[in-house]
Amino acid sequence: MASDRGYLDFILDQLSGLEGIAYRTMMGEFILYYRGRIVGGIYDDRFLVKPTKSALAMMPDADREIPYEGAKEMLLVDNVDDRGFLAELLTSMFDELPEPKKKR
Repeated sequence: MASDRGYLDFILDQLSGLEGIAYRTMMGEFILYYRGRIVGGIYDDRFLVKPTKSALAMMPDADREIPYEGAKEMLLVDNVDDRGFLAELLTSMFDELPEPKKKR
């Protein structure tokens, strides 16, 4: 099931206080970037983030979800109405995220 563009727009609005938020469409879903690094995405109208140490510390009881068949587990962000929480979550995750691969 592809994600709804309206849900992406909602999440982007919730993250609008952060600079460097971007997204890319991939097979009907949306990959989310923060300052050039992949933090997670919108999959089946669920906001999922990578399970970094800081994300796990901020959401110790978060459900682990698989975004698509064959993918690694990610954390379901269910507190999407709290802009401050979302900003803190992505900011705390940033240093733990891998840098983008260099293009040849």
